[in-house]
Amino acid sequence: MNEKNKFNQPVGGMVENWCGARRPAESVLRGRDCILEPVNVKRHGAQLFDSLSLDNRGESWTYLPYGPFDTVDQFEHWLEETSLEKDTFLYAIFDSKTQAPIGVAGYLRINPEHGVIEVGHIHFSQLLKKTTAATEAMYLMMHNAFEQLGYRRYEWKCHSLNQASRNAALRLGFTFEGIFRQSNVFKNRNRDTAWFSIIDSEWPKIKDKFSQWLSPDNFDNHGNQIQKLSRIKS
Repeated sequence: MNEKNKFNQPVGGMVENWCGARRPAESVLRGRDCILEPVNVKRHGAQLFDSLSLDNRGESWTYLPYGPFDTVDQFEHWLEETSLEKDTFLYAIFDSKTQAPIGVAGYLRINPEHGVIEVGHIHFSQLLKKTTAATEAMYLMMHNAFEQLGYRRYEWKCHSLNQASRNAALRLGFTFEGIFRQSNVFKNRNRDTAWFSIIDSEWPKIKDKFSQWLSPDNFDNHGNQIQKLSRIKS
């Protein structure tokens, strides 16, 4: 709630006892269907490249600022350079059953001082797309950001023309905030960026929806969802 200062001007509400959030740590995030491990280029690079290349002519890289990569060396170089960025923390996403890395996602624009963090560099292989593990991976990262690391704002940004990413953000509970026009030039083309967010006060209800959706009771004997995440009411 906004307040007024001694000059009768509206000001933002007080954030009591705020001392900042924490940076992501070298810890594993475990779910029932997936495991997220901090990326290790030597251990994960080649297998990640293989899984991301499976049934992929390059279309999965269209809206990303980088890629596609023709060789594992090129991919591992990108993975290593990106992992060294100060405000980026990448995870390899593993299938709990096969123990194979089948996707990558990370935190970026990490700002502990103001409690803001973004989820990005999301790239799911055909083995991960549209699976329970894909949704669970996003839940695990949200849960970690809000409850273990203490962030106040969790962001999702994507190319404004990437309708699949925009739909995913809304399905996961993000609020659309608008379009930043001409925000970047990637691959010699203009990018307008769509912004989405979840804030800490919204997290409890979103967490409850995830918990209901991820419950084994929400899936039949063939692993098909009974109730869609977007239809669950918290």
